[in-house]
Amino acid sequence: MIRGVVSILFLAAATSGSDPDGTHRYSEASSVRPIGYDSPTVAVPRDLPFFYDLYTFRTDGGGTTVVAAIAVQVRRLQSERANSQTQYRFDLRFMVADTVSHTVFPSIDSVFVSNPSPLPGQHLLHTYVEIQTPPSNSTLQRVVVTDAARPGVGQLYTTPFPIPDYSGSDLMLSDIAFGLPDAETGWTRGDVTLALLPTSQFPESSFDVFYEIYNLPKGNPYETEIAIEPLDESDSEDRIVRAVFSGEAQSLDDGTLAELRRVQSALPKGRYRLTVTVRDQISGASAARSRLVEVRGWERGTTMVTALPRGRWAKGS
Repeated sequence: MIRGVVSILFLAAATSGSDPDGTHRYSEASSVRPIGYDSPTVAVPRDLPFFYDLYTFRTDGGGTTVVAAIAVQVRRLQSERANSQTQYRFDLRFMVADTVSHTVFPSIDSVFVSNPSPLPGQHLLHTYVEIQTPPSNSTLQRVVVTDAARPGVGQLYTTPFPIPDYSGSDLMLSDIAFGLPDAETGWTRGDVTLALLPTSQFPESSFDVFYEIYNLPKGNPYETEIAIEPLDESDSEDRIVRAVFSGEAQSLDDGTLAELRRVQSALPKGRYRLTVTVRDQISGASAARSRLVEVRGWERGTTMVTALPRGRWAKGS
């Protein structure tokens, strides 16, 4: 596991360039299509916009881990008052369905938040869910969020979502995941804990960047470059900001190397493309992945909440 800090000076400027293959962005997806794989208990919800992103990583045995980062504004939920606390509850269903093999990989979870006083309407409650699935080019993803205090109120987003195959021997990168720093609660991968946020809802603050490098032989010298470019009207290469890290790979036996980098300075409001490029100095092979980030500010704050399998809250867990 490699940890590092991206200097504040690194983010003094940044723009321009094309997306490497494999770029994903699914925050508040605009394409909504029924896919025919509902659980018998799932009704079609409405009227609860939310935000989400999907991240993929390699799983032992040739599978793929898919992580959904989901956020809901407090103003979208019905608050409840109990035991001198203001409570917010929502249920979420995340599913990947293969339209060729007719297999479904679902997760059904609940989120519960209790606070002494009501939270600001624009406060973000964010959580994550994770499933494992085989690689496939014929899969669709679906995320449903419903207000547990108002039956029938919710929203559904679904899009085609090919599951990448991280097997093989070529140098590869996982998706790039982003989280708020110093997380005590959140998605855990090895010895890393990330308070994942959808990339369309980022605050003006420092943040963590996490990714995994696959098939980098242990002991090989390698170089990692992180580039951030604002997506504005400018096309000047001079405004692309890059940070480069060099080292010797401390990969696991399967050739996996996880890296966690912290961007110390806040990005101004706007849209950015962050690209990670890794180069093996022995073989000359390289791999790159990009992700779009939209910084909105969020002065009203965010709260990371762990989702539990549906029914656990009701049993007092």
